[in-house]
Amino acid sequence: MTAAVCRDCCALLDGTRPTCDRCGGGRLVVHAEIGDLGIAHIDCDAFYASVEKRDRPELAGKPLIIGHAGGRGVVLTACYVARKFGARSAMPMFQALELCPHATVIAPDMGKYKRVSHEIRTIFASATSLIEPLSLDEAYLDLTQRGGGAPPAAVALADIARRVEREIGITVSIGLSCNKFLAKLASELEKPRGFSVIGRGEARAFLAPLSVRRIHGVGAVTARRMEAGGLATIADLQALSEQQLVARFGRFGRRLALFANGDDDRKVTPDRPVKSISAETTFARDTGSAAELREVAEGLCLRVAGQLDRKGLAGGSVVLKLKTSDFRILTRARRLAHPTRRAALLFESVCGLIDREADGRTFRLIGVGVGGLGPAVGADPDDLFSYTGSSEAAGMQH
Repeated sequence: MTAAVCRDCCALLDGTRPTCDRCGGGRLVVHAEIGDLGIAHIDCDAFYASVEKRDRPELAGKPLIIGHAGGRGVVLTACYVARKFGARSAMPMFQALELCPHATVIAPDMGKYKRVSHEIRTIFASATSLIEPLSLDEAYLDLTQRGGGAPPAAVALADIARRVEREIGITVSIGLSCNKFLAKLASELEKPRGFSVIGRGEARAFLAPLSVRRIHGVGAVTARRMEAGGLATIADLQALSEQQLVARFGRFGRRLALFANGDDDRKVTPDRPVKSISAETTFARDTGSAAELREVAEGLCLRVAGQLDRKGLAGGSVVLKLKTSDFRILTRARRLAHPTRRAALLFESVCGLIDREADGRTFRLIGVGVGGLGPAVGADPDDLFSYTGSSEAAGMQH
């Protein structure tokens, strides 16, 4: 029997009725599997912009862009009004303002956004303890293990959305399904203020016409390679066996086979280990100077080392990220002799990578990161005697 949940009063209803028996509302989520699904993805709608519009009512209905105006800044978030003109996240600010010149630009207030994120996560926690944050504005929730007396997950999620709207003053979009992959796809179907469901029974048919680019882990390079090989839609992947996909894409082929058929064995993990730490910056003007790249990289190494120190971690590899003037992203990595949290050692390795890439091309962005993270204790033995976050930072400054 098809059931429904009213998004206005959170009642569980007979899915054959057009409006809610309790409140008369028409915002119903109707699905045959609505009582059986428990994995959700919740995404705040244009989070930074929504928080600013909440705090500045005079901006309601107007295009708003969050980012640093002038120079080489990029758009962090564009509200939905600005998106109608073509402005979008990660776009160079000058380009966004060419498309939407009447937009208001506000510099980000990350401290405020973190506080709001914490308030939202507290509301999530009222429904389940199994929360996997992905960023300040999105998270996976597992509502499958809440006990026999708890309402269906869809009811709890409708209540979460209603509370966020009433108590926080912004809106969220929700995707509900049987696994993380499908839940995230569902949350993207009806933004903003959406609530979409993808059931087990319909998953394979739902996925078939979608582009392979909708699959988690398929970036632009992999997508071009797949399309060049005749794999443009998920239906093309469904036509191949797992063995065939593994033969073409290695270990990732198994993941492709799972996703293409609507399966995903990843669990909602509340405390995911930190896999990498990084810092990056965009230049005020493009540069091809190795000296300038090294100078900026030194400051980034200090920032990364500070994060490692605060988290009690050491990195086993260093990564250099460069974005060329034509927006191509290059990443180069080097394994370290010993895991370290020392800025000087990170900087030494990064300089070697910079010297190899500074071949006449010009760059608009540089980033430094570390991977292979583990406990700092017992890592690079020199760390025990020669490193403190503040003294080394002071010693490296010119």
